[in-house]
Amino acid sequence: MITTIPKLRSLTLVLACSLLLTQAAFAQRGGNKDEDAPSQANTIDQRTGENLTAAIEFINNDQPTEARAKLGELDLARLSPYEKSRVEQMLASLDMNEEKYASARTHLQAAIDSGGLNDQELSQSGYAIAQSWIPEEKWEEGAAALESWIKSAVTEVGSGPYYLLAVAYYQQDKFDEALPHARKAVELTNPPQEGWLQMLQAILLQKEDYQGALVVLKQMVSLFPDKKVYWMQLSNVYATLEDFSNALAIMQFANYNGMVTEDAEIRRLGDMMMVQDMPFQAAELMEAAGENNQVQKDMKYYETLANSWIAAREYKKALPVLGEAARLADNGNTYIRIAEVNVQLSEWEAAAAALKSGLDKGGLRDESQAQLLMGMALYYQDKFSEARPYLERARSGANTKNTANGFLQLIESRQ
Repeated sequence: MITTIPKLRSLTLVLACSLLLTQAAFAQRGGNKDEDAPSQANTIDQRTGENLTAAIEFINNDQPTEARAKLGELDLARLSPYEKSRVEQMLASLDMNEEKYASARTHLQAAIDSGGLNDQELSQSGYAIAQSWIPEEKWEEGAAALESWIKSAVTEVGSGPYYLLAVAYYQQDKFDEALPHARKAVELTNPPQEGWLQMLQAILLQKEDYQGALVVLKQMVSLFPDKKVYWMQLSNVYATLEDFSNALAIMQFANYNGMVTEDAEIRRLGDMMMVQDMPFQAAELMEAAGENNQVQKDMKYYETLANSWIAAREYKKALPVLGEAARLADNGNTYIRIAEVNVQLSEWEAAAAALKSGLDKGGLRDESQAQLLMGMALYYQDKFSEARPYLERARSGANTKNTANGFLQLIESRQ
């Protein structure tokens, strides 16, 4: 999964502290009945207020054990619904901070059941319960709880719940159910949050909706142009759609901006240049990467570089590179490739030497072809008697028989 799940926010202790201190102070003043005073139902008596205030101070000083002890001094059975709801909220907050989610849900439900919460607080507590399933990776329960909360929310639902709901369905491989919620999360933020876009992109890729993913990735590279991962992904999606010219253009842009730095990225760019008939540029790219130690100089590297020079008709540049590849190879096929390049240059002696090395090393894909080439290389050096046994052996190959016979006839006529 390419997205991250945000850390759950516990109940806002700063707000709770302000509210509790205000109400406790009001109760201690004797409950003035001016128009701005809170109702009696929402007041906290002096002793309870002192305990809650002390507990909040312990929480702010990162002393959860002391906070729990102070709250434990209160007899919940003797508290008013409003007081009980505050205590349960604080206990839930402590549990959330300690990632005790099951216990936190119990306290939040107790706060709801107390009858001391207003409509907005009821909704907030319900959302806290719903989202608490997510860090436990209880995706089915989380999805059901979030769906229920969204339907019953008394305030406007922001992007966060839709994102979490998309995560819950995504983790169950329910991509069809996840998609509309991921879209909604993106629509409700301006500009969209990065994690929200990542989730939407991941769902679209899982559904193999590459055109849809393309739209999202274009938005991501626009919003986060310095993050190369999105440029790489955009190029990959273009390639998946067989739009190879745009796939290459994106990679070239990323390379120009110093983002193509990893071995696999450089090799992929070189391969894409070859596909788009840019062998000279591919060779220059790979050669520079080798000189700068950006790629591992293994047999595959040398083989790729040599093939690029050959495709660009730079045969003499290809030969020493093929020599390095042949040295690292566990069979003689690369030596045969060296011979073929020398044949292109009419360098028959060098071709014969490479062919001998290839035949000696063995493991050839087509030994009859190698025998034929050796016979030809010797023939063009006027070494007819040496060429004859190689051409005789080449007659055993279905694809080389006729050519070998032709050269044998030429030898007969010359002799």
